[in-house]
Amino acid sequence: MSHVIADSIQQKVLEAIELTAHLVSLVPSESLDWHPVATGNGIAAIDLGHLLGHLLDCLAGFCAAFYAAFPARLSDFEALRSLTVNHFCTAEEAIIRIETYSTCIVRAFECCSDEDLGRELPTVFVPRGEPLVTVLLGNLEHLINHKYQLFFYLKLLGSPVGTQDLYKLRRNPRLAR
Repeated sequence: MSHVIADSIQQKVLEAIELTAHLVSLVPSESLDWHPVATGNGIAAIDLGHLLGHLLDCLAGFCAAFYAAFPARLSDFEALRSLTVNHFCTAEEAIIRIETYSTCIVRAFECCSDEDLGRELPTVFVPRGEPLVTVLLGNLEHLINHKYQLFFYLKLLGSPVGTQDLYKLRRNPRLAR
């Protein structure tokens, strides 16, 4: 069985997780209650502490998708459902939980071949089912959107974050001298 596509997706997911954990490590503990002030509609933006908890929900989504695809091989993933997500948490708690989810995601990708990516899974949003690859890419998009939200919050707080904190920069080895 081929794993070329699954391995490429895994690399991008792990890259996004690594960059997210890095940004989480930059969150000042005294700023967890902070949120940007929205003008116009009067709706308050989510605070940093709850954003950290929501990032955990993003990662739990990968684990839920893999558990749905491989319930017998990942039966211990059922226990992940008991972990709280979408809650106010500290950067330290978020980093520990990111490591937990990351370890599980690596293990789940070991079960996944390129052929498995085409298997249809029923989801909350599409009960008739959609391909595993679509579910995984949707979870990646969700994580990347909130990773950027965290990056933007850090920028607003005056943290010296830049492009290198948001993306893994690749250089052409033939051009690097």
